[in-house]
Amino acid sequence: MVEGKETEAGALCESTMAQLFERQVARTPDAIAVISAGRSLTYCELDRRSNQLARHLRALGVQTEALVGIAVERSLEMMVGLIAILKAGGAYVPIDPSYPMPRIELMIEDSQAPVILATERTKSRLPHTAKHIVSIDGDAETIAAHSTAPIPSTANGENLAYAIYTSGSTGKPKGVMIEHRNVVNFFTGMDQAIGSEPGVWLAVTSISFDISVLELFWTLTRGFQVIIHGDEGVQTIPDEILKYGVTHMQSTPSLARMIAVNPDGLASLGRLKKLFLGGEALPPSLVRQLRQVFSGEMYNMYGPTETTIWSTTFRIGEESDVIPIGKPIVNTQVYVLDAELRPVAAGETGDLWIGGEGVVRGYWQRPELTAEKFLADPFQQGNRMYRTGDIARFLPDGNVEFLGRADFQLKLRGFRIEIGEIEAALEQQAGVSQAVVVARDFKPEDKRLVAYVVARPGASLKLASLRAALASTLPEHMVPSMFVPLDSLPLTANGKIDRNALPHPSTLEEKSDAPPEPPRNALESTIAQAWKDALGVEQIGLETNFLDLGAHSLMVAEVHMQLQQSLGREISLVDMFQFPTVRALANHLNGQDTAAPVLNRAERRLAARQQRKQ
Repeated sequence: MVEGKETEAGALCESTMAQLFERQVARTPDAIAVISAGRSLTYCELDRRSNQLARHLRALGVQTEALVGIAVERSLEMMVGLIAILKAGGAYVPIDPSYPMPRIELMIEDSQAPVILATERTKSRLPHTAKHIVSIDGDAETIAAHSTAPIPSTANGENLAYAIYTSGSTGKPKGVMIEHRNVVNFFTGMDQAIGSEPGVWLAVTSISFDISVLELFWTLTRGFQVIIHGDEGVQTIPDEILKYGVTHMQSTPSLARMIAVNPDGLASLGRLKKLFLGGEALPPSLVRQLRQVFSGEMYNMYGPTETTIWSTTFRIGEESDVIPIGKPIVNTQVYVLDAELRPVAAGETGDLWIGGEGVVRGYWQRPELTAEKFLADPFQQGNRMYRTGDIARFLPDGNVEFLGRADFQLKLRGFRIEIGEIEAALEQQAGVSQAVVVARDFKPEDKRLVAYVVARPGASLKLASLRAALASTLPEHMVPSMFVPLDSLPLTANGKIDRNALPHPSTLEEKSDAPPEPPRNALESTIAQAWKDALGVEQIGLETNFLDLGAHSLMVAEVHMQLQQSLGREISLVDMFQFPTVRALANHLNGQDTAAPVLNRAERRLAARQQRKQ
């Protein structure tokens, strides 16, 4: 079955993201455009500062189609940098400064970025191989010497706007190339699907995640006031919603659940007029929880990076056990096809393909992979379509229902993860013969990555060392929560690895010869119960390390908020990582500190970020 919407697309090649922003500047020059950490810029001020930086980039040789890295913390400077790159004619490549150095080096080397924007704080995270680093604050005087006048555009709709690196199945991240025309069409689609009346938008998404384009660029071409949420963590979002009178917010379901974990957070979401949920499957239970306080417009959004952010939308009305991903936006076609690329009937399952103006150019310097993933559209002459890797079906009303992944790629807490990249990283470690990574359910709506590893003959694997090694090369969301050693991997009858036969990991208590030492007082019992609820386990001993049981950063933040509410006292989020056992945390809260465990690299990054904000 095929579903699509079309309008005249000829004008899409005539505008760029920068030009659309400049037109909005002309309409509302004195209105506040962005606010971050108590500082603000009007549309005119943001335009002038980005003009100066764009001229500086031009002077450094940035031309149309050049990839320019940006490794800047969430701030006004980040916004100035993004717009400046587009004004200069380049395409921005987001580089998260918190990523491990090897991954940053790979992205810079692969993109061949001639210039990287940074700040004095983040440039130390960049490798020495970077060709030219511009510090937006450190080089402020030099940048300010350039004219604030409008800079003539050299780009058009066919040129690159940005390239976002996503997880790669071969172990190497791949850059997805998005053109201005793709984004301009997406903007038009959002106007029609969710409405373009401006309000106050709380932008919470990393620029390394493509849905940030909706938060930062669609908004600023439609007259919104954008509040840039910093690195303070989820606990400050409710206060920001109330402080700034936020009307619009976009979130992954995981983040929304984190905000709604306490009554104040849930109540703050009820103040919004529009809430957009996407990036992973949307559980009906979360919708029911949000509907307790939220009476505004709620949308389920769907789309891979390769078809430009969101390709389908669904406005959620009555409660239902099935929440579709909706219908395609303008100039977008959605196909559910069989293995021979023939449309299946409504109600039948098939592979989900997307065609239309949102289909991007392809993968940076990966022509073979581009040819494999992007095919000529047999239903629209001259167009291409992209295989999403998802399984779906059409419902009788024409909406599409997402049914899961067709391969080993998955969405976890909003992040797209190629399992193959993690497995490749594991098999590079000394002593590892084979590795398989799967997502396991530990309790309803709680999936965690579990790595199953087989040692080389004669080798002894230290699971803590494997975790630390992956944390030094992969982003936090790609580090498995648990590592399970096996003598061999189960096989199917035809000799392939049988992932369905992999055992569900046992808890630490089940592996231990001695029973776990139980809590001894009310404080220890409260801490233990909070972690049992979060982890979905029956027992938590005094010396059980929550992190070894699979606690990820969102879960730590959830338990942190629950304990503050239960105990009626402030607790540092950093302490949750620093004292990851019942005994250690209880002793710390009682002022009886003992030597704290050494944090691994991924834990240190989050702890350091939190410490800077306190």
